[in-house]
Amino acid sequence: MNHAPSLPLITAAIIAVIALPQPGHTQVTHVGTVERVWDDGFRLQTSEQTLWVDASDLYNNTPGHITVGDQVSVSGNFDRIEFDAAAIADAVQQE
Repeated sequence: MNHAPSLPLITAAIIAVIALPQPGHTQVTHVGTVERVWDDGFRLQTSEQTLWVDASDLYNNTPGHITVGDQVSVSGNFDRIEFDAAAIADAVQQE
């Protein structure tokens, strides 16, 4: 008896993994206060959690754009332990 999976079954599994949404890649928005800033990101305190935001895709020098105490809205997704920012806006202007 041959227990090796067939090629169509393997192909279907690969397609399913690629096509299904990945839980870590769902775009979400968080609003909070900037607590600390470094070259490529910042720490954001929301009402529910603390996020380490990677802003390197948006800014070459994060401290030139974000300041401790800023109220910001950050959209993006989680990549392991960091939140990858796709957009950052002033939360005060959005209210």
